[in-house]
Amino acid sequence: MAVENEFDCQLSTVDCQLKMNFPFFIARRYLFSKKSHNAINIISMVSVCGVVVATIALVCALSVFNGFNDLVASMFSSLDPDLKITPKSGKVFEPTKEIRELLNAEGVESYCEVLQDNALIKYRERQVIGVIKGVDDNYKELTSIGDVLVDGEFILYDEVANYTTMGIGLAAALGINANFVSPLEIYAPKRNESVNLSNPSTSFNLEYAYIRGVFRMNQQVYDEEYMIVPLSLARDLFAYENEVSAIEIKLAGNARSSSVKKELSKSLGDNFVVKDRFEQQEASFKMMQIEKWMTFLILCFILAIALFNVIGSLSMLMIEKQDDVKTLRNMGADDTLIRRIFLFEGWMISGFGALIGIVIGLALCLLQQELGLIKMGTAGAFVIDSYPVRVVFSDIVIVFVTVVSIGFLSAWYPVYHLGDRWIGKKYILCICK
Repeated sequence: MAVENEFDCQLSTVDCQLKMNFPFFIARRYLFSKKSHNAINIISMVSVCGVVVATIALVCALSVFNGFNDLVASMFSSLDPDLKITPKSGKVFEPTKEIRELLNAEGVESYCEVLQDNALIKYRERQVIGVIKGVDDNYKELTSIGDVLVDGEFILYDEVANYTTMGIGLAAALGINANFVSPLEIYAPKRNESVNLSNPSTSFNLEYAYIRGVFRMNQQVYDEEYMIVPLSLARDLFAYENEVSAIEIKLAGNARSSSVKKELSKSLGDNFVVKDRFEQQEASFKMMQIEKWMTFLILCFILAIALFNVIGSLSMLMIEKQDDVKTLRNMGADDTLIRRIFLFEGWMISGFGALIGIVIGLALCLLQQELGLIKMGTAGAFVIDSYPVRVVFSDIVIVFVTVVSIGFLSAWYPVYHLGDRWIGKKYILCICK
């Protein structure tokens, strides 16, 4: 009795394997063998090529967007801190002793107190509105501002005067450059005071600073608006005593930004917001992510159109293979097994196309990354000469799953909706009669 049960189990296992392997074997023969009508071969190859091209486009497009994302992040990183603490409401806050003690926690290498606001900047007959960023003596250690200087040097003050370092666009608008002998005039309206219409000049605070350096970030928001001054000058200009608008933090080399951010957010409470580099430039990165996935959806729509060829290919194949279906039925095959044969062929068209497209797409991305084959335009006209590329494994997985899923739907429809007309049991019986 036990032997018979074991034999029945083995027989059941063999039967299951046969039901899975047999449709795949037949589908593979149908895909690669020559058909009686050459048009079916052509449509099948066009379907595979369409999937390959669409997959290559998906891989390359997502990788290029990743490259631009890294490029923007590297450009912002020269002046943006690793973490930034700002008040949840209001413009400024006072850094208490407790807050400073928290900033001595493990993972924090140094920090800088910042006071930032808009002001009128004037040099002789020219004047513009700019962003005054007051920083303390730790700012040079906190950032890599020395790497982006194009003229002069970064000095905040000495025994004689206060100095400023400004963006190249702001310096050009004022017609000034590093080490000019005349000082800049910086105006800010007095807080909590109404404007004196009879003598408006008395309603403004005035401070002076000599330009000592010019930086270029290749980012409009910094190059055309920002001006770095000593923290004491900013406090005098905006009439604050100990308040700051933010505290910028530099992390130690082995510290994880997410861990330190989580710990500081928990310790500071709900009155403060701790942002990492990506959150500090949230608008820019969010826009790039939206563009990336909108491009992905558009390419998926093109892929879906390309996979419509699968419907035509499978429909013609089912018509051609009616004699084979009749033979399989005489051998005992049921509707499920027969449908599975044609379903597997549709899957193989999308599966092979996806694999080939991913391999070619990865190869093109690697060539672009190493050789920079596709240029952005005239050399020197942009920040980089060729399109940046970075391949992300999760994007490749998403592309493969997307292509196979759309391919499954495109194969499922003709097999289960149109198949009743060509491979259904009733139709075959009608032919037999």
